[in-house]
Amino acid sequence: MKPTFTIGTFGIILDNQNRVLLCHRRDHDLWNLPGGGMEHGETPWDGTIREVKEETGLIVEITQLIGVYSKPDRNELVFSFLCNILGGQITLNDEADKIEYFETDKLPTNMPPKQVERIRDTLAKNHISVLKTQTGKSSIELLKEGRL
Repeated sequence: MKPTFTIGTFGIILDNQNRVLLCHRRDHDLWNLPGGGMEHGETPWDGTIREVKEETGLIVEITQLIGVYSKPDRNELVFSFLCNILGGQITLNDEADKIEYFETDKLPTNMPPKQVERIRDTLAKNHISVLKTQTGKSSIELLKEGRL
């Protein structure tokens, strides 16, 4: 049986004062970065744009891949992207009962430590990344066809 993986995507949105946007979940007393699971057929960056819109009401563009985080014990990969706001308006919804900016050195105590780490990674250094959708046959298929 092949292992099943979960892929999560999160948007990191900083304002002009370098504060980070967080959503307070309705189902748990937790503050989170806007994000969630990818849907079938979407890229991690498209999933982030969709999740940010669903959870905050904001329309964003991806400006940078911050990191890819592996959670081997959970068979999970998480992508974090720095986002720039293009439009929309912060709107409460079924998932978030509060949406606020926080100073990065004064994050809520009821925030997942892994998300705190991703915020710190955002502030620690600039990354140069490539966002690319790759389609076509796998290298194994090409080998079988004698094209590699």
